Formats: sequence, structure tokens, C-alpha cells
Amino acid sequence: MRLLVFLLALVPLVGAASAAHADAAPVAPAAADARPRVGLVLSGGGARGGAHIGVLKVLEAERIRIDAIAGTSMGAVVGGLYASGLSAAEIESLMFSDEWRDAFREPGPRDRRSFRRKSEDRNFLVNFPLGIEAGSFRLPKSLIGGQRLTQALRKRTLPVAAVRDFDKLPTPFRAMATDLETGDAVELGGGDLVTALRASVAAPGVFAPVDIDGRLLVDGGLANNLPVEVARAMGVDVLIVVDVGFPLRKRAGLESVATITNQMLAIAIRGGSDAQRRLMRDGDILLEPVLGEASTFDFEVLSRAAGLGEEAARGALGRLAGLRSDARDYAAYVARRSAAREAAALPIGEVRIAQDAERYETRLRAPAAVASASGTVADDAYAVRLDAALTEVHGRGDFERVDYTVEPRAGRGDIVLDAERNPWGPNYIRFGLGIEDDFSGGATYNAAARIVLADIGDFGAEWVWDLQVGSEPRIATEYHQPLDARGRWFIAPQASFDVRDVPLLRDGARLAEYRLRTSEYGIDFGRELGNWGEVRVGLRRVTGHSRLRLGDPASPPGSDFDVREYFARLSYDTLDSRRFPRHGESFVAEWRGEHSDLGSSGDAELFTADWLLARSSGRHTAMLWTTFGSNVGDDGSGSVRTLFPLGGFLDLSGLGPGSVTGRHAAIARAIYLRQIGRRGEGFLDVPTYAGLSLESGNVWGRRGDIGFGDALTHGSLFIGLDTLLGPVYLGTGFGEGGENTFYLFLGRTF
Repeated sequence: MRLLVFLLALVPLVGAASAAHADAAPVAPAAADARPRVGLVLSGGGARGGAHIGVLKVLEAERIRIDAIAGTSMGAVVGGLYASGLSAAEIESLMFSDEWRDAFREPGPRDRRSFRRKSEDRNFLVNFPLGIEAGSFRLPKSLIGGQRLTQALRKRTLPVAAVRDFDKLPTPFRAMATDLETGDAVELGGGDLVTALRASVAAPGVFAPVDIDGRLLVDGGLANNLPVEVARAMGVDVLIVVDVGFPLRKRAGLESVATITNQMLAIAIRGGSDAQRRLMRDGDILLEPVLGEASTFDFEVLSRAAGLGEEAARGALGRLAGLRSDARDYAAYVARRSAAREAAALPIGEVRIAQDAERYETRLRAPAAVASASGTVADDAYAVRLDAALTEVHGRGDFERVDYTVEPRAGRGDIVLDAERNPWGPNYIRFGLGIEDDFSGGATYNAAARIVLADIGDFGAEWVWDLQVGSEPRIATEYHQPLDARGRWFIAPQASFDVRDVPLLRDGARLAEYRLRTSEYGIDFGRELGNWGEVRVGLRRVTGHSRLRLGDPASPPGSDFDVREYFARLSYDTLDSRRFPRHGESFVAEWRGEHSDLGSSGDAELFTADWLLARSSGRHTAMLWTTFGSNVGDDGSGSVRTLFPLGGFLDLSGLGPGSVTGRHAAIARAIYLRQIGRRGEGFLDVPTYAGLSLESGNVWGRRGDIGFGDALTHGSLFIGLDTLLGPVYLGTGFGEGGENTFYLFLGRTF
């Protein structure tokens, strides 16, 4: 279904190729003072637009000066970057980077999210939040918010950000968009360059529409995918027209709803492209890179498309020869473009908050402070610092867009900061689903939801409710109140109630099983450490009751407990994913101290630590993962709530879940994953992994018994799938004593 949505939404990015245009007659070489003015037309085509980069590289190598550019969708993006003064090599460097690939992925890289948003990944795995308003759900307007694409374009075009007339760019430029209300083609020849590029590439359903001068604009490919007429009107003599549209599929390829719908829309778009081609004149040059059925939305094809574009341009060198400049003239042309880019970079003026975003002034203080630096907007370091400040604000999850424009005023460039709240928010709900089955009668099922009431007050406080039903019911709430504009310092009162089963074992035999009901409330004070970590301290009160659920009546009876404790936790997380991490590290260390001076019946300390390291090369990933827990100062007198269980998948995989428990536990794991399927590959159409693990660990009743000598060695083999609902695992575990188990998991994370 997700593939279908992408196909339907991204089709407007591609123009369909038509019958080949008759070879144009070569342009006769012109005298230096009579050189024909050259216009470049770049069509839409999504990732196929990488071919435009290859064409530009050849035009530069052949010293062909471009006097005007008109582009649609990805053609507008490539053309706009070139018009801003960048070279083909600089555009290629951007579009082949991880930053560019990430701009077209949702959800985005975890390293751009705040630590608080990262923490949701453990239990709330459906990455599609639903907005809540007046008791009904609200869906996002698009699959991709566009924040990362906007920021990537801002950084590269910042020197010309104050240019409001696209004829005054280093190369005159036009971008095509479509009015979503009327269906009319809209020619964008002025205003904010990045906003124009965003409008031209805003495929409906993929990127949100862009409001420019009261018109709601989307991808230009819907109305004019090949703007020949627009380029001709820019006062040029000769056009180089690059069409990267899809060819129509043959009958044998029309085998699904998606391909038939794709064909239908491509036919509709083709009519407009054919009409534009008929406006070409003798002497105009048409380039049609042979891209086959390269995907419009798989940006892994960019490099191949660029090579095919270069190949198509080199195949037309005979027709391009008459457009060459001599070395001196071309060097002067390059110098003029560079000088125009530098001259457009104004000194930094006043920093203002856009009128529509004034209510968010408190949260925009940090980027405002960065934007107030001295110098010019052309400074690369300035662009990087401002980009980082905007990323931090956006990473908190309150806004769909956090942006800025540069407005010229009295010879300076005023920085105008803007922010737009999530259109489906601020309140939203996320879901999680957990299923665990060992095919031996041990199965647990849990469904969870997190409701976030957000954007409360100037600092953006959140009131969070967690609800879980199933084998382990739970309800919890936390009010997270930032104490500063950046949200670093915070205070968080909280409360929770949960029910779970705790086994009591001796020598591997299950003596009994207790039903543990726990209520907990307290208050935390803490600080986020950038977006990679957090430290919390606080006071907690824990009350509850354990009762014998299964087992010998002679087993120890249940008991009540009422504990007051100090609490501290240090967390660190740079993993790129909690589902199947490929890079990064996570660490959590927690200490709880029960003390009689707080009202507890005795003194005890509970310490836990968990560390995970992931590294990858190609399709191969290796992980080291260790977990440790200890009842420091309690060697047997504590309640069942402080027992540490081991057993289950990746926790001594040969044993059933919770097969061994103790007041001290330690386990180390070495895990290997190989990606055997990617999205769009194979019949599963989801990232798929084959993996194995080696695990060593045990539990102990007393601290003095802890040692490597009695550690148990286990392992597992498994297949993992990264699905929309969360990670799915099917595997088998085995132990040194001949133990063997099978597992099915949905929702387990690292």
C-alpha cells in the first residue's frame, strides 16, 4: 500500500517522453560578437533529473554559456541552483550526498530529532502520527514535510537569498509550478528563490503545497513539464531542451493498479510536453537521456542518471559545437557569474520574526541570536550555524517548518525567521504494537498508544499520556515543562500504574509466578544534552502489591510495599534507528536509592546499565550489546519487583522468556546482521535482514556469586523485517545445554 501511495503521488514529477524529435540542424559557429544567446530547458522527472547534472557538466566542459534557464520540478531545482551561481560539480556534490537523500525520506534521520522525540521510538513504532482535534483525527497534508529539503537549498543559495528578481541572478531563471485550485501553470520569475523551488517540486501528497502570494502551488509538472515557451520568452536565440520524462509502458508492463494509474497520468502530462516540443525551432537541440524505467523517487539512481545525461550530451556534441565560446570569453563568463553571486550577498541587517510566527518568538530566540551575527549572508560558517539552530528547533517536533528569508533593505539583508506549526497538530497520537510468542504456550500481546498534548505555553510544554492494554496493562502520564527557550532544562512531574507477571525460579525451575501491581509517582528535574542525551534526577514514591498467581501454595506469599527513593538516570543515544541500527551508540545508566530517611522501611540501591554499539559497512552490520543490573546492598531481602529476568530472544535465546531470575544479572551479546532485501526489492517490499547472535550471561542471587565461570552461552538465528507496524522477527534460539526455542516477535527494538 505504501508503494502505491508513493507511485500515485510522485507520478506528477515525471513527464512522459514522446516520439523522438527530428534531429535539429547544427547551429553554425558564430563570431565572438554575434554569439547566439542560449536558453536551457530542464524538465521534471524526480530522481531521473540527475541527468540534468550530467548535461551541465558537458556544457561546462565544452565552454557553452547559458544565458537563461527555465525548469520544472527537479529540473527547476537543478536549474535554480545553477542560476544561483553554483557549478555543475557543486550541484553534483550536494545531490550525491547523504544530506540530499535524507531530504526525501520521512521520518528523517534521528540525529536531527531532539532526544525527547527519539525516546518515543522504543515503544511507539508506527511512524505516522495522527493529529487530534475536537475528538477527531487529522492526517498530515503530505508524506514529507520538506524541512530538510528547504534547509539544504537555503545553505547553497544563501548568497543570492536577497535577490527578488530572478533576472538579476547570476543566470536569469524561471521555475514552473501549478495552481492547485485552478490547475493553471504558474511562471515564477521573482520572490524568494528557495520558496519558488519548493513550490515547483511539491508533488501533491508527497510535499505540502506552498503558498505564494495567496496561491496554493504544487509541482509544475502537472501543468507544464517542459517549459519551452517560457524559456523562449527570456530573449534567447537557441534552446537546449533536456527531457527526462518516463517513456510510456508497453502493454505487458501494465499489470497493476499502480502502473495503470501511472500510465493514465503520464499520458495526460505527455500532451502538454508534446505541445511544448512543437514550439521548438530549427537550431534548437533536444536531449533525451536514455533512462529506461529508472524510478522517479529512488534517489539512489541519481548517479546513474547523471552519467546517462552526460552520455546524451556528448552524443550531441556535433550539434552543440556552434555554441562554444573561446577560452577567454568563457573564463570571463564564469568570472561574471561568480562576481554576481558575491555581489548579491548583502551585509546582515536586522533580525525579525515573521508576523505569523510572533507567538513562537520565545522558541525562536536561539536561531535569532545566531542570525544576528556580523558579516554577510554569504559566509559559509554563518549558514551552517543558522542551519544547526533551525534544526534544533524543528527537531522538537512542534513545527512542520522552521525557516528564514533574507529581505533587502537599505543595502543590507534582514533575516526574517518564520515557523509553521504542524498542520495536523499540535496534539497527536502515536501507536505501538508488541507481540511475543515462543510457540510453547508463552505468548504476550500488548497494544499501546501515546497521546501528546503539545505546544502549551511559550516554552512549548507537553502533557503526555501513555495507555497500554494486553498482557501488561499500563497507564502513565508526564507533564514536561521546559524551563528555558531552548527546552534544555526541564521539570517533569509524573505518575504511572502497571501490572505485570514476575516469575520466581530456583535452579532453572519455575517455583511460582506473581502478579505485580505497581503505582509510582514523583517529580524529575533534568537537562537535555544537545539532542544526543539527557540527565534526570528526582524523587519517587512506589507502592504496590505482589500476589501469588501460579505455583505451589507453599511458595512465599505476596506482599505489599511502599517505597520512597531517590532517582537518577543518564541517557545517551546516537543510533540511526531503534529498529535495525546500522550506526551509532546508546547508553542508559540508572540508579534508584531507597532510604529510610524518606520513609522507606529499609535502605537499598538498584543499579542498571545498558550499552549498545552498532557499526556497518555496505549491507553488513555488527553490534555489541551489554546489559547489567544489580541490587546493590540487597542480597535477598527485597521484593519480587526488584528481580532481574533473563531468557528469551537475544537474552539467552535458548531459554524461554523470563526463565531465570536473580537479584543480579549481566549479559553480553555480539550480533551480526546482513541486509538481504531493501524497500522496492523482492516480493516483501520491506527492508529485510538475516542475523545471528552469540550471547553470554547469567543471573545470581548474591553479589559475591557473580563471575564469568558460570556464565551461560547461547545464540540465535533469525530473519528480521522492518515493517510499517514495527520490526518483525522470526527466529530460533539455542543454548550450550541443548536448549532450543522458536520465536515470533512484532515490535521489539534495540
